[in-house]
Amino acid sequence: MHDLRRQALLESRKTVSRKAASREASRPTSRVVSAQTSRQNSRQSSRAASRYASDEEDEGNLSDETGGTWSTSSLDDLAENPESDNVDWPEELADCIQDILDRKRSSVQGREESLSTFCRLAKFHYVEEEIRGSIQDLLAAFSRSIKYEGSVRESVLALKALEFLAVTAYDDTIYDAVDSLLTRTIRDSTSGLVKVAAINCLGTCAYFGGTSEDAKMDQMNMLLDVVASDGQSIEASADYGVITAALQQWGFLATDVEDLEAESEEVVEILIEQLSSTDSNVQIAAGENIALLYEKSYTPQEDEDEIGEEDLDEDDDDEDLSASGPKLIERYTAYHDKYHLEQILASLATVSGKRISKKDKKSLHANFASILTTVENPRLGPAYNKAINQNTNRQYGSKRQVKVGSEGVMNIDRWWKWLRLASLRRILQGGFMEHYYQGNRAVLDALPVMLRDSRRADRGGYKKAARIRNSTKRMVLGEDGI
Repeated sequence: MHDLRRQALLESRKTVSRKAASREASRPTSRVVSAQTSRQNSRQSSRAASRYASDEEDEGNLSDETGGTWSTSSLDDLAENPESDNVDWPEELADCIQDILDRKRSSVQGREESLSTFCRLAKFHYVEEEIRGSIQDLLAAFSRSIKYEGSVRESVLALKALEFLAVTAYDDTIYDAVDSLLTRTIRDSTSGLVKVAAINCLGTCAYFGGTSEDAKMDQMNMLLDVVASDGQSIEASADYGVITAALQQWGFLATDVEDLEAESEEVVEILIEQLSSTDSNVQIAAGENIALLYEKSYTPQEDEDEIGEEDLDEDDDDEDLSASGPKLIERYTAYHDKYHLEQILASLATVSGKRISKKDKKSLHANFASILTTVENPRLGPAYNKAINQNTNRQYGSKRQVKVGSEGVMNIDRWWKWLRLASLRRILQGGFMEHYYQGNRAVLDALPVMLRDSRRADRGGYKKAARIRNSTKRMVLGEDGI
């Protein structure tokens, strides 16, 4: 069936694309959205130009809580945890939970403040033990704030709080409880900010909240329709924040799907269309997903595999992967016209023009040089440096690293690692390392290559880190800044 589908795609380009179909289906309803509303939502949901939250955002303001869009860049050194001296946080959290659950005597403003406090505490502390007995009640309370949308801020904060719940509670009932609500919010909300937050929340709940691979694929198809229709399928025409969020969550969920052979051709076709977007965040998110799809088309060599000439690559002897893992061989063709795709990626890696800001040019050049390297040779991961190290007489290899404490280092040498790390960093922001050191099971499961600290004590079946000084909690990437 897969071969027949690919043959049909290659032999007849008259097939109606998903993008065309989505636009046609959404055209009657999309007219009701005014151009003014579309522009306003676009400006609101794409305000954040960086994929990584700034230190200011980590202080707990609304731009942090919205989970805005961000493009690939360096992970800034994490600031000192503002909650490190708050020894009374469990009591503060208990009072906050009580306020959230006591909806009858609350106002919109009161709920906003309670949700903001919950997000702050759940970000900078691993609160799994403290919320264990209140998961279902909190789930119901967050859902009510999302459903009734008393204010944009309340809904966005409730969606962010739900993300913290999903990434902390380790509860496999969360996705089923909120699936239909989040899908309806993405489709029906009139706020671009709420749509973006709901898309991000859906991806987080689908990944951490107990989902089958088939359910993940269903949500990925929905997100792909959003991308293919340029947002029209959910009444968010040309809203770059919405499109970027859909691309990022598609990629995040795709890291947990083993086989995308049947989907690869069509998805790459849709992603190529987004490479021509006028928004750099959309372009970079689409490019990262293309790199992931090419990476997935190669898998480790097995004993029964016979290696032919097509599996040999002139760069094989130089790849850093050969020293740390099995040889990777091509299982299927990710996209039929690799040459055309490489031309597009190369042009983005060297893009110029007065209409593009200097910051966007730098970001596009760095990211698409990395993406192009992977498409040319899917054995090579993100930020791969082909320069020769004079000490080892080998190529430097992947330059993207995360320092863990004062001794540990994790190499981000595969795109699936990068996309998962990026998603966790978007959710947890300045609290990422706190969750890692405190043994958050979601973080450790999503990034199993993260080095463990031998000084940890057991907590709930996982290792809990000994208290590490805040000054050692730093995440650093390669010198190229991506």
